[in-house]
Amino acid sequence: MLISKIKSLAAEYHADTIQFRRHLHSHPELSFEEAKTARFISDKLNGWGIPHRTNVGGHGIVALIGKETPDQACVALRADIDALPIKELNTHDFCSTNPGVMHACGHDAHTSMLLTAARILKQIEPQLHGQVKLIFQPAEEKLPGGALGIIKDGGLLNPAPFSITGQHVFPNLECGKVGFKSGPYMASADEITITIKGKGGHAAMPDQINDTVLTAAQLIVNMQQVVSRFAPPGIPSVLSFGRVIADGIFNIIPNEVLIQGTFRTFNEEWRALAKQHIQNIAENTAKSTGTIAEVQIEDGYPFLINDAETTETARAAAIEYMGSENVVELSQRMTAEDFAWYSQQMPACFYRIGTANINKGITSNLHSPTFDIDEDSMEHGSGLMAWMAVYQLRQFYQNQKK
Repeated sequence: MLISKIKSLAAEYHADTIQFRRHLHSHPELSFEEAKTARFISDKLNGWGIPHRTNVGGHGIVALIGKETPDQACVALRADIDALPIKELNTHDFCSTNPGVMHACGHDAHTSMLLTAARILKQIEPQLHGQVKLIFQPAEEKLPGGALGIIKDGGLLNPAPFSITGQHVFPNLECGKVGFKSGPYMASADEITITIKGKGGHAAMPDQINDTVLTAAQLIVNMQQVVSRFAPPGIPSVLSFGRVIADGIFNIIPNEVLIQGTFRTFNEEWRALAKQHIQNIAENTAKSTGTIAEVQIEDGYPFLINDAETTETARAAAIEYMGSENVVELSQRMTAEDFAWYSQQMPACFYRIGTANINKGITSNLHSPTFDIDEDSMEHGSGLMAWMAVYQLRQFYQNQKK
């Protein structure tokens, strides 16, 4: 059976998958700077005889395995390749050699698993009904996101896949398990910058100044109305402010205060309306204190929606590959992911693979300086991605015959 062949190859190549991951982990590169990472990926694909395009949407790589069929069957698999501006605090012998940069979100593992999935798919290429497009995407961690570059550069064309699947490590799920969530799964994410401007001065003479610090405090409190009073029922929303810079001292009120935060939700109409509320509340709060509020809102990723049919097909493939006891239901998340751009373009499934191991002390959260994975998870992940591609192509072929 083909599924047994895939499992056998995933096990055979697992040591190489680990080496791929450790090399990438040692040499992380920030968003839009992934030139060496891309070269590493391209060299591996060349060695396996897998044709591919380079410099797609920046340092992206798009590879293709299989042969064109009359029904034009094609599925896409995607991995992100960039790292984060975090100083690593792990102590293993493959820690980052790039000071202040770390693969703290598992993209080194994503890339390694997709590489091995590509290697497996190349081995079984004659048995594929259709083509598999492999997308190694740059710049997931930084707006506007590398997915947009892939799309604009034609990465989803010639051939156009009927679905796209993405895999992400999950430190809240034990190694050996995977999780799925159909429908809206991850939130949109917009970045808000508000500058309060006024006449600063001596804190002991409030009648002669405009208190920008007090205005900033009132503004942050007033902003809570956006979610608590204006949000439509049933639409999860978050408005949080994580940065406030008021560069005065004990007895000096500054001329300016900077406030930065994020707004997240799952509905595009409400998203646009909420940003107008943010603008109005900021301007009116400032006006009431004699200050001025300058508001900048940078549009981020849209919300990520997992297509019901595509996700159920992926879930069925995972159950067949890993067993129903190892496939779990995920909860909706307010975090964001630029895979959402793909999900707004075509049927998509973004799922999680468990990477935690309490016994090994591997429990740190994503984006933390001690993040790590149980590398055994990559044997499951690489084989599962290959099997999902095979399974989806089979389902597509069967549906076309009906």
